[in-house]
Amino acid sequence: METKEEKKHHFVLVHGACHGAWCWYKLATLLRSAGHRVTAPDLAASGINPKQKEEIRSISDYFQPLMEILASLPPDDKVILEGHSLGGVSISAAMEKFPHKISVAVFAAALMPRPDFIVPKSLNQEFQKKVVSMVDTQYWFDDGPDNPPTALLFGPEFLASKLYELCLPEDLTLAKMLVRPISLYGGLQLLKETALSMEKYGSVSRVFIVCQEDKVLDEDYQRWMIQNNPVTEIKVFPDSDHMVMLCKPIELCTCLIDIAERYS
Repeated sequence: METKEEKKHHFVLVHGACHGAWCWYKLATLLRSAGHRVTAPDLAASGINPKQKEEIRSISDYFQPLMEILASLPPDDKVILEGHSLGGVSISAAMEKFPHKISVAVFAAALMPRPDFIVPKSLNQEFQKKVVSMVDTQYWFDDGPDNPPTALLFGPEFLASKLYELCLPEDLTLAKMLVRPISLYGGLQLLKETALSMEKYGSVSRVFIVCQEDKVLDEDYQRWMIQNNPVTEIKVFPDSDHMVMLCKPIELCTCLIDIAERYS
């Protein structure tokens, strides 16, 4: 019979805006080398997902690949679900739809909505505001120049100075080669598609990983989200930039395995 110490876990890793499954390559290798199962989906129009941004009509379309993975799990298979950055919105929607299939949700420097938390306000006022300040971020205005942007792509300067400043140079080079535009969503449709409840979303244990050197979602904002939506546990990475899975992969791997052992 398998003991708790020998138990192997299933980690599902969800990337953030403009990124893809590729950003987990270090962490996925470490977890698999330790004998664990790792699933890292490319969300729609991300990574090597074949869809283009013009085909993504809603945020539900965007995180549909994640929903398909969780829907396909055997009845007794529960996962450790980690979301990074904008991936926090994706895993929150998954927690609402599949709470019984998630042992614990880990928010790594991630947006963390709550049942009465307006996601568009979080995105528009905190995340996009920081991106707008970077002159090399590219925007699309498919609804016309007088309307809000419909998509964006992080520019090289933004990647270097705000996301990857503590990462290895080769990781920054990889990001510059692989990032893709992401569609922007807002309005009543987004509110409906990201609606959360205490009965479902609120029933899943949550751990928040604070990255103290994050220049995008800075520590104050991360702490503000936690204060307004208390979590089960807080982990602090004092020397990590926004891309914790690339900046501190060994430390993050150790942290996740410990979380998995205690919450599974």
